[in-house]
Amino acid sequence: QAQLVESGGGLVQAGGSLRLSCATSGGTFSSHGMGWFRQAPGLEREFVAAISRSGNITYYEDFVKGRFSISRDNAKNTVYLQMNSLKPEDSAVYYCAISRAVGTIPFDVNYWGQGTQVTVSS
Repeated sequence: QAQLVESGGGLVQAGGSLRLSCATSGGTFSSHGMGWFRQAPGLEREFVAAISRSGNITYYEDFVKGRFSISRDNAKNTVYLQMNSLKPEDSAVYYCAISRAVGTIPFDVNYWGQGTQVTVSS
């Protein structure tokens, strides 16, 4: 049974940066694609970014392209989301997820983390 724990969230001013981490245990981390999602109060959870099993392919939704960067360290069983040029509309709980497959899109979630809060002030 896989376990995912997010960290690195916090409060930042617009234009600032944060790096989120997702530490995993159990299962075989390097055998699956990984992704980040986010959910603001009253809204549906939405896809943000994904990375393939080996890390050679990444995919981003349009609203974060050029600002966010997903990466993974298979030796440490950890995936990261570097967030730059943050905007108030980026405020949400960010969730790490592991895919049922090895690719990026479409992303079929197998396991969720518990989330980390990101708040961007104006």
